[in-house]
Amino acid sequence: MKKILYLLTLVTFMILFAQACKEDDSPELNVPDPDIAKVNSCEGCHTNYDHLKEIYTPDPPSTGGGGCGGETPHIEPYDRVYLGGEGYEIFRNSIHGALSCTKCHNGVDGTDEKDVAHSGNFRSKPSLYSEETCIECHPMITLRADNSLHEQGLGQKHMVASRYGANSFDELPEMLKEGYNQNCATCHGTCGDCHVNRPHAGGGGLYQGHNFVKSPDMQDHCTTCHVSRGGHAYYGVAVGTVPDAHLTKAGFTCMNCHSKNEIHGDDNTYNQRYQMELLPSCTDCHTGLENSNNYHSAHLNSFNCNTCHSQDYNNCGSCHIGGEGARIHSHQKFKIALNPLPEIKPYEFATVRQSLMAPDSWKEYGVDNLANFDSAPTYKYTTPHNIIKWTSRTQVEEGKPCYDACHIIQENGEFRNKELYLFRSDLEEWELTATQGIVVDGRLPASWGVK
Repeated sequence: MKKILYLLTLVTFMILFAQACKEDDSPELNVPDPDIAKVNSCEGCHTNYDHLKEIYTPDPPSTGGGGCGGETPHIEPYDRVYLGGEGYEIFRNSIHGALSCTKCHNGVDGTDEKDVAHSGNFRSKPSLYSEETCIECHPMITLRADNSLHEQGLGQKHMVASRYGANSFDELPEMLKEGYNQNCATCHGTCGDCHVNRPHAGGGGLYQGHNFVKSPDMQDHCTTCHVSRGGHAYYGVAVGTVPDAHLTKAGFTCMNCHSKNEIHGDDNTYNQRYQMELLPSCTDCHTGLENSNNYHSAHLNSFNCNTCHSQDYNNCGSCHIGGEGARIHSHQKFKIALNPLPEIKPYEFATVRQSLMAPDSWKEYGVDNLANFDSAPTYKYTTPHNIIKWTSRTQVEEGKPCYDACHIIQENGEFRNKELYLFRSDLEEWELTATQGIVVDGRLPASWGVK
């Protein structure tokens, strides 16, 4: 009987609460004027396409390309802020659409003067101030995301600071931090970049007429930003590659493996993305592998899975940030080296990817050469998203031993399969000191006969 009374009380409270939330005189809610064609309001202006075209502010001159993913698609400023289409109708009828525009954006409503409307501490991107805007309804997610790798780019910041010789990113010269924000930081997004807008790398602006999308779209959001290393591999873009088996066989999107809790963060601070405890692992799904075949029996604990199951993947050279561009252009490659992250990953050998930075990468921002550039290898631990079951290393001709396509084998005075491994001879002169700790020179089985 007590449970029934409790449930009745709870239901009554919920009904009264829902009715209270619909009251027109609530200071936080807004019931749009049916005559939204008028331009003397936020919504009236942004639903009037012709008016937006008359009053829009052109973009400033471009300061460079689109970064790792190439040129950023151009979307006109008025198209980026237009409220229209099916997405806008969904938004108007949602809980977010019931809030007044100024609740999140600040500014001044009820005027047809653009300068006035955009005064009053106006926020074009409210989620840049998530601890003031989003936190009221999404407290746990907001607090966790504030420390997340996804939003803050803490791994990149740590590496820039380390190579410069500083203890933290905050200690860097202001000019260098400005360069980071103008270049690298454009690919690290806030709540709105995943749930309301197109990412900057995709042209920016409203994605679906201000509709809040609960799960970001894999193509329009995830691989728009993660294009050169994620989407490029997963979709099998490069000549000679095929799409990842998780796409073709299972139809997986990013969210099938990467959980929202991982992306939002767990309220811990990580200086390296592979430290994140919620990262997915192959063994989350693929269990009982230890003795499933000869390859796994021999190498499951000494090689990361990608050394056998990845195809060639995109590598980046090293950029002159804000300058003339990369001295080494992006290229397809596959390299196995000593594991650069033995404190995080248990393997002796792992796949590695050539990274973005050189000693003079930040020359245009007042740093001719990074004093502590050699603090980390230029080839980084990598897990390419281009997995297939049978690769050029796991398929051998009939009658050949299982290692024929992956061990270095001397034939007629030549070494076959040597190109799979990272040797000192593969490095540029300015990479030698930084990367010598992970090259395989002198660290391969003596029976292979390679020095």
